[in-house]
Amino acid sequence: MANATGILSATTAGMATPAVARRTWPRWLALGVAMIAVAVVAVAWDAAGARLLVGALGLVLVLRGAVLVRGSAAEDELAARARPMGAVAVAVGAAALVVALASAGLSATVLLVAVPLALLATSAALLARGGTSRRGGQALLVWSLLVTGLLVATGLAQDWDRAADLATVVAALGLAVLALPLLIGAANLRTLGAQPDPAPVRSGCGGCACGAGGCGS
Repeated sequence: MANATGILSATTAGMATPAVARRTWPRWLALGVAMIAVAVVAVAWDAAGARLLVGALGLVLVLRGAVLVRGSAAEDELAARARPMGAVAVAVGAAALVVALASAGLSATVLLVAVPLALLATSAALLARGGTSRRGGQALLVWSLLVTGLLVATGLAQDWDRAADLATVVAALGLAVLALPLLIGAANLRTLGAQPDPAPVRSGCGGCACGAGGCGS
């Protein structure tokens, strides 16, 4: 998902052509709205909120992994790296789908373990980058430690089912937060798509002599 939010940043949106932006922004808008809808339903649906989150995550991983595997047919260095990543994403996503279909309790347990690990892993990745990302990683690390401590304290003081419900809420909140850059990026792409396409360059003319009076000069 971090890659998706990066793709839809204002800078990247500005690098797209209007034609590409017109094709892309509806899909990213739909994805962002769907993520927020899943987060809201997961919080409101006590009986199956964890299953919904785990299943949605599994479906996204399977689809993304399949795209990486299919798109890595070319024999180059980038494809060689994308192929195993796609295969791992498909495997993990399929396992998540199995868990979501198998049991609500198992799905809640998976979130109880996965939420702190995911927060801490993301914090470590941001800290390793340096710069602005490092400051964001420091803030996220504090948040991760607080969430982890709260989950452990809830499990010990009350019960682990209550802690799993809390982890579900945290996961849903994280999903909704990740949807915001997608919606912002979709808006940027829509604005870019409303612009006219650039005029095509005439074949055989690179424009190098236009400022000097034309090719004849």
